[in-house]
Amino acid sequence: MTTQALVVIDVQNAIDDPKWGRRGQPEAEAAIARLLAAWRERRLPVIHVRHDSTDPTSPYRPGTEGNEFKAEVAPQLGEPVVDKRTNSAFIGTDLMDVLDELQVHSLVITGVLLENSVDATVRMAANLGFEVTVPEDAVASIDRKDHCGKHWAAEDVHALALSILDGEYARISTADAIIETLP
Repeated sequence: MTTQALVVIDVQNAIDDPKWGRRGQPEAEAAIARLLAAWRERRLPVIHVRHDSTDPTSPYRPGTEGNEFKAEVAPQLGEPVVDKRTNSAFIGTDLMDVLDELQVHSLVITGVLLENSVDATVRMAANLGFEVTVPEDAVASIDRKDHCGKHWAAEDVHALALSILDGEYARISTADAIIETLP
């Protein structure tokens, strides 16, 4: 069985900033915390991705409270942290080097926002040949307004984003189902 790395993307205090509007999937951090506990108990590789925004108005900018990891999913000593400045955790980072060093070819990707950084990272990982699983309850979306002005609820954005990734880029599952399959 191939060792799976757990990748936690952008779960920082900034995601709670009101600028993002209404967020769905309030249980996402709890599901990520369950996955982290299972990975740590089994001593499987965990990788944290931190968004360091270059936008001076972003709540994700370095040096702010928003840039800090949320306490319930914060890295532990020895867990690699990959700093990124774009949507994809692969662009301009050392993520590939970390994965190569860990000899990992299968990823469980979690975090926020599903329709942004998680999506970009999942697609890139699949294109690079990784086997990717996305636990639907360990990723979160926000309400969106499209270019025509139509409002899309976070739950609908979430469902559509998962359906687009399913099959071609990733296998969609749940945190508990993934934990049940761990060695």
